[in-house]
Amino acid sequence: MPLITFPDGRNKKYQSGVTGIEIAGDISESLKKKAVAILVDNQQKDLTDPIEEDSKVSIITLNDNDGLEIMRHTLTAQVLARAIKNLYPGAKLAIGPTIDDGFYYDILFKKPISIEDFPEIEKEMLKIIKDGANINKTIKSRKEAISLFDELSEPYKVNIIEESKQENNFQIYHQQNTDFYDLCRGPHLPNLKHIGVFKLTKLAGAYWRGDAKNEMLQRIYGTAWRNEKELKNYLKLIEEAEKRDHRKLGKEMDLFHFQDDAPGSVFWHSKGWNIFKKLIDYMRRKQELNGYNEISTPTVLDRSLWEKSGHWEKFQENMYLAQTKDEKIFALKPMNCPGGMQIFNNSLRSYRDLPMRVAEFGKVFRFEPSGALHGLMRVREFTQDDAHIYCLKEQMQDECIKIINLTLEIYKDFGFEDVKIKFSNRPQKRIGDDKTWDFLENSLENSLKKLGLNYEINEGEGAFYGPKIEFVLIDALSREWQCGTLQVDLNLPPRLNATYVDHNGEKSYPVMIHRAFFGSLERFIGILIEHYSGKLPIWLAPIQVAIATINDKCDDYCDELSEVLESQGFTTKSDKRNEKLNYKIREISNEKIPFLIVVGEKEVQEKTLSIRELGTKQTSTLKIEEFLKKLKKSCRIS
Repeated sequence: MPLITFPDGRNKKYQSGVTGIEIAGDISESLKKKAVAILVDNQQKDLTDPIEEDSKVSIITLNDNDGLEIMRHTLTAQVLARAIKNLYPGAKLAIGPTIDDGFYYDILFKKPISIEDFPEIEKEMLKIIKDGANINKTIKSRKEAISLFDELSEPYKVNIIEESKQENNFQIYHQQNTDFYDLCRGPHLPNLKHIGVFKLTKLAGAYWRGDAKNEMLQRIYGTAWRNEKELKNYLKLIEEAEKRDHRKLGKEMDLFHFQDDAPGSVFWHSKGWNIFKKLIDYMRRKQELNGYNEISTPTVLDRSLWEKSGHWEKFQENMYLAQTKDEKIFALKPMNCPGGMQIFNNSLRSYRDLPMRVAEFGKVFRFEPSGALHGLMRVREFTQDDAHIYCLKEQMQDECIKIINLTLEIYKDFGFEDVKIKFSNRPQKRIGDDKTWDFLENSLENSLKKLGLNYEINEGEGAFYGPKIEFVLIDALSREWQCGTLQVDLNLPPRLNATYVDHNGEKSYPVMIHRAFFGSLERFIGILIEHYSGKLPIWLAPIQVAIATINDKCDDYCDELSEVLESQGFTTKSDKRNEKLNYKIREISNEKIPFLIVVGEKEVQEKTLSIRELGTKQTSTLKIEEFLKKLKKSCRIS
């Protein structure tokens, strides 16, 4: 008889094979009605799954985040998929997972559909939900599952089964009184009556298995929520996100562009590059103040180095490779660590030299599928603000504490006060022994505990060479962006023969700490643009002051003001065109320039400035000295 322990610490013995629905009913009839799934030892299970052993159990309802995710999963796998098969019998179903705020399904249609078809699909989905069918699960062997989906003419499901490593226990979900079957990891809602509200949102292309050599499928996206209020709030958020889209604002502000000649690579315009340089200048100052020395390493490195580091085996498919006339194979670096370690290896190091902190603004290259590219947020060529700290084991925890404090300080400077921290422990595929991983995990986690910071456990999501801390920024729309990382590593130094001479004159391997604050500078700029809706802090704005003249009698004074401002380190733009003032103001506003100085004959005579701040219609009159003080105060950061 399994002993079931509940979240409040109470426990109770049940008959072997007891199910989640039975446990929920034993607690209360109201819970039984609301239950949608069960959590058994932190694993989501269907309500009908039997429990044979002592377990920690909690009942999942739609009020839980897990319950909402399960509802979304059921909606895509059971409702959207069935609606598609009803309307387009020849369509072939591929995969339909959940994503943040919703779901998608990849489908091959005989004739491609368009967004104009969404209302008809949504109508069919509502009809299916109204039936409120129960969802039953059966377990089949590999042979049985292949036979079923062969008979249903679903080649992608057959392919998934054939490529799976398992031989048995394939979960098949079937809607009661229908001929609809689906292969799924589950769990699903017990019936469709628990479905809330939904909306199909967009259509995209996606290669099967993300491989451009395979056929192109159509990906239908949707969102789902518990009720109409939640859906309306979400759609309002999406509308605001579209207004803030960094690709749209980047074009309006003349910051950057992309083109097919270099997919996934940024063409920075002078204003955008100005922001990029400001980020680098800021980070250089921060790093110098905190004991880092900057280095630069080659972009192209021989294959042998990547084989030694383990990256060749792990990341080869995403590497850009080049073969020279002498048949040597080189790779454009997908990351900076192995190259950076050659700086450490170039000299004999002593324990007295440690900790050694080296930083690099290294350009890296990763081949991302074309369907995954997304403006500055997902590119193939980007710059990392990487740093590597080589230290003794006993120094590691203190170094990690310094990095965590510095990370949070930096984010505060950019206006991000709300930062989530995630601790990612050992993944299944990794290098190094358990003893080493125990030490690294304990030391890294203790650095968070010593600082008294709240954090989440990201089970099994560490790097293949060591555990890590992830820093997740919450933006103005409450969206999450994972940026900074801190990883500790005792596995790469031995692979690349990085050693120091210890207190006893023996060679030892240092702890290697991998650290990035921005992560990708390109992506961080995209996040900043969307967070501030293009209205960047004055110190970051590519042009800080615009000067617009009313007529050509004011041109000399405009030039004089521009010269004074530029001499004090501020960037300016002068608009002396023979255009109406309102037209000039509208253009300057679209460029998101923080301050506008309007120069008329009165200002020329009185040697004053008529100033308007971005986002306001009010003007103030100041002397140039007063305005300079205001600018300098606005640009002050820690």
